[in-house]
Amino acid sequence: MIRTVQEFFQQRIRSQAEGDPGRALRLATAALFIEVSRADHIVKDAEQRAVAQAVQRTFNLTDDETNELVQLAEEEAQAAVSLYQFTSLIDKGFSRDEKIHIVELLWQVAYADHDKDKHEEHLVRRIADLLHVSHKDFIAAKLRARENR
Repeated sequence: MIRTVQEFFQQRIRSQAEGDPGRALRLATAALFIEVSRADHIVKDAEQRAVAQAVQRTFNLTDDETNELVQLAEEEAQAAVSLYQFTSLIDKGFSRDEKIHIVELLWQVAYADHDKDKHEEHLVRRIADLLHVSHKDFIAAKLRARENR
């Protein structure tokens, strides 16, 4: 059953990314940013802007490309049954430093509304664990994000 669910979502993400293998990684990353913005059940404008900025800067996208990717990622995040479908792609597709950078961006999204919720912190920790980011790197990313807000 779990394998069937995983295959279904892998196919959904891949179908959104046909012709561009990096698009699946971008979609998965954007979906994680969205998940963090929704962790406290209140998505504020500042968080939405932080998600868009993180996506645009990380992947060097135009405004239209950013809007399209964020919209697709919102749909994927809404349909997702777990974080694994996103984190497994990122864990396999990004280097250690890139994964640490993703965790820092997740913290930036969490800090965007100046109210880091315990649910946001828990979710970023879970994602970091699934990406195999060490606790030391997790804390360093958190501190960098807090300093840069």
